Amino acid sequence: MALIIREINWQDTLSVRHHVLWPDRPVSFSRVNGDESATHFGAFSDGKLVCVASIYLSEDSARLRKFATLPDYQGRGIGSKVLAKAIEQLKQQKIRHFWCDARATATAFYQKFGLSVEGREFVKSGISYFRMSVSWPDTN
Repeated sequence: MALIIREINWQDTLSVRHHVLWPDRPVSFSRVNGDESATHFGAFSDGKLVCVASIYLSEDSARLRKFATLPDYQGRGIGSKVLAKAIEQLKQQKIRHFWCDARATATAFYQKFGLSVEGREFVKSGISYFRMSVSWPDTN
């Protein structure tokens, strides 16, 4: 399997986001305010877009949103490679704080990347989440 990870435009993220995260909602539900100015990563397996992740910057902080891998490609390490690439780029940009609202079922995945649970579980659109984050030291 040839895997290529690169930046993509926000419109290209919508089909994967919709299919994986909110298949019973309209496609527009997968749209995020700020998509136009965010950085979006896509993983392509043999030319097919199979994983997307979107990063929204605010000063020296970055938020991960709408991270999704097509079901047939889950469990192959693709999401891990996408997240590792995004984190590497954030560190190069001197981003010091990285966070997300993680689905409760995915907290162990994010812990592998150094993120820790903050606070209590909460529910959005019927799904349980935890806020998770990591801070990196300033390397200057």
